[in-house]
Amino acid sequence: MLLWLALSIRQRGVSLKTIDVYALGNALVDSEFIVEPEFLKESKIEKGVMTLIDESRVGEITDLLKDPPQKRVSGGSAANTIVALSQLGGSGFYAFKVNNDEDGKFYVSDLKKNGVEFSDLSIVESKDATGKCMVLVTPDADRTMNTFLGASAGFSKKECEFDEIKNSHYLYSEGYLMTSPDATLAVKEAMKVAREAKVKTAFTLSDPGVVAGFKAQFLDVLSEPVDLLFCNESEAMSLTDTKDVNAACEALKTFAHSFAITTGKDGSVIFDGSEKIEIPGNAVKAIDTNGAGDMYAGAFMFALSQDKSFEEAGKLANFLSSKIVTVYGPRVKKEKMRTFINEFKDKIKK
Repeated sequence: MLLWLALSIRQRGVSLKTIDVYALGNALVDSEFIVEPEFLKESKIEKGVMTLIDESRVGEITDLLKDPPQKRVSGGSAANTIVALSQLGGSGFYAFKVNNDEDGKFYVSDLKKNGVEFSDLSIVESKDATGKCMVLVTPDADRTMNTFLGASAGFSKKECEFDEIKNSHYLYSEGYLMTSPDATLAVKEAMKVAREAKVKTAFTLSDPGVVAGFKAQFLDVLSEPVDLLFCNESEAMSLTDTKDVNAACEALKTFAHSFAITTGKDGSVIFDGSEKIEIPGNAVKAIDTNGAGDMYAGAFMFALSQDKSFEEAGKLANFLSSKIVTVYGPRVKKEKMRTFINEFKDKIKK
């Protein structure tokens, strides 16, 4: 039987490092809307992928939507991951870029409420508005994202606190940053600092379309293998030019010392550096898959920070990512997270 002690209690030995995960990502105010597939067709929006748009297109889509958003949060993939880790009891530091406008103030306030640390370097006076992501959820639980990067498009190493990276156990970067040359350079510089300081590097591929469209940038950043890679089946196959998960598993060993591939309702496949571990999924009724991968990464890294095995980390990550798809939005309030954790504890006792 899997033994899982209280998740909120730090169990590793004495360490000079005080941050579990230092994350880099696009700062986007996420607004989530429930729509029918016909809306996507009529609005000429490609279903199930992330599409970069300009601010005028944000206005066009907003005008077409009849109902207000279900949720509004300080989003972006890495932000969702670091909030999940923080809610579980981990310590997270987030590097990003927002304008000092209404959305930017909302963004930093929301991060504070969720216990995430950040630097004043992330808040700037910019001619570009704070980034936004319109998340359109269809009845099949699929999420379609239309993203206006805004100020976040200018994210660079200027917004990074390199001393805080040295003070971390993991550096985590999102693949969406590969769409920007300056952000790509920031990721490379951050990884260089991390490796020199013996900080483990983690990376998520983020989106199969982004991987396909910016393959050269991904290959450049991953030319030196990261310690831990996160992806889903489509992203893994897109990066490695393979046709199935087994082939992708072998090919990914070129890019990462260890990795986790999420496989939807079937669970996930993990490589811990020496062996492959298959973690079965949890049967749930999904209504919104937005944020599932982000939750998985946050829970997985939190478990590792508590000296859990890769198998234990995978079981926690699978469970929590299956719970997040049963609610609307990429994350939940801390009280709801605690409910999920109690359910997980009860599950592993059986």
